[in-house]
Amino acid sequence: MLIKRLRGWEISEREATPEALFFNRRAILAAGGFGLMAAALPRGARAEDADPSAGLYPAKRNDKFTIERPVTPEDINLHYNNFYEYSTDKDLADAAQQLKTRPWTVQFDGLVETPKTVDIDDLLKAMTLEERLYRHRCVEAWSMTVPWTGFPLAALVAYAKPLSGAKYVRMETFMNADMAPGQNQPFYPWPYVEGLTMAEATNELAFVVTGAYGKPLPKQMGAPIRLHTPWKYGFKSVKSIVKISFVEEQPLNFWQQLQSSEYGFWANVNPEVPHPRWSQATETVIGTNDRIPTKLFNGYGDFVAGLYKGMENEPLYM
Repeated sequence: MLIKRLRGWEISEREATPEALFFNRRAILAAGGFGLMAAALPRGARAEDADPSAGLYPAKRNDKFTIERPVTPEDINLHYNNFYEYSTDKDLADAAQQLKTRPWTVQFDGLVETPKTVDIDDLLKAMTLEERLYRHRCVEAWSMTVPWTGFPLAALVAYAKPLSGAKYVRMETFMNADMAPGQNQPFYPWPYVEGLTMAEATNELAFVVTGAYGKPLPKQMGAPIRLHTPWKYGFKSVKSIVKISFVEEQPLNFWQQLQSSEYGFWANVNPEVPHPRWSQATETVIGTNDRIPTKLFNGYGDFVAGLYKGMENEPLYM
């Protein structure tokens, strides 16, 4: 009689999934095999973490917003991020998987007709998504080009229905040191706060981002909802927003609180105004390492220069 001894990596024939079940997803679910499927998914992509908004992507591209250089490859962007809630290193993708993006709500308060808290998926249903190609310029003197998906910040302002006394939009990220270890660092003024004037917030360039590269926004890029203001340095684009307040006084942002001599409220890209510790005249393009000249307003002056008329000599203009 032949006795077959299985090696450590082998399974018996009776333990194998039947072919009919393997090729029939509904049958797998009906047979209770969903847990096996989930276990096979990579970290950060398990079934319980699946983004319910995935069916909204990719969105139609708005060709009004184009760029003159290639899009930064997705795999590079996924591993070159600033998100101090998780790390001061750029490759923080693994650490950022601790971020739980469902359930997620956004609170609207301050000078609004009716304060409210809205579930992120209900908010997405109320907006029309589109894709825009934008340049992204970091204050650290590097840049990218990114295909963002989202909707105009002006649409979100209209949705919130601010009162006439509102002069600024204040945006705040989550505060949860259990899922964001960087928030245990006591020398940072958590939570992260940013702000815009109402005129900036309703400018057509200001964009609320919920996706990138034709998919829901990755956690390391600020899921599930962040800001992108392409004419400003990247630190203005607050990530993982949970609260939007309409206020009369200019908000004090995160980096102003930390180092007001180096970071101001405006943060408009200007090659003629150096950071106190380095020049802003040029930038390194991530992905190619090309060193190129930096453009005023990151090249978006036709859209936004009028917002700052008469302010050219203010010390915190840029």
